[in-house]
Amino acid sequence: MRVTISKMFDFDAAHYLPHVEDGHKCKRLHGHTYRVEIGCEGEIDGRGMVLDYAEIAVAWKPVEAVLDHYCLNDIAGLENPTTEILAPWIMMRLINALPQLAFVRVYEIATTWCEVRCSR
Repeated sequence: MRVTISKMFDFDAAHYLPHVEDGHKCKRLHGHTYRVEIGCEGEIDGRGMVLDYAEIAVAWKPVEAVLDHYCLNDIAGLENPTTEILAPWIMMRLINALPQLAFVRVYEIATTWCEVRCSR
């Protein structure tokens, strides 16, 4: 039986969207408290777990260090930091550390999110 688990993390960052039309509010520098949900999927192991949640936290730490309290536009690969670009950017930095990675979901606010699924 395959089981999915997930863990959520928050980070604060500024950004602007350079490719939206002039006058769009998101073209101006602004910030969010982003929420990232990292989902892993697999069989339950001998410990009764798919993965220890602490292992997800360890994998997240180096990614968080690059993003938290920075302007996302200044980070390589995030020059146009929409959630549709940010979610796969995060996934690519977690995929080797978390073989059970199934999805990454990035929330800008509680009602707005983007999800990317791993296609292994």
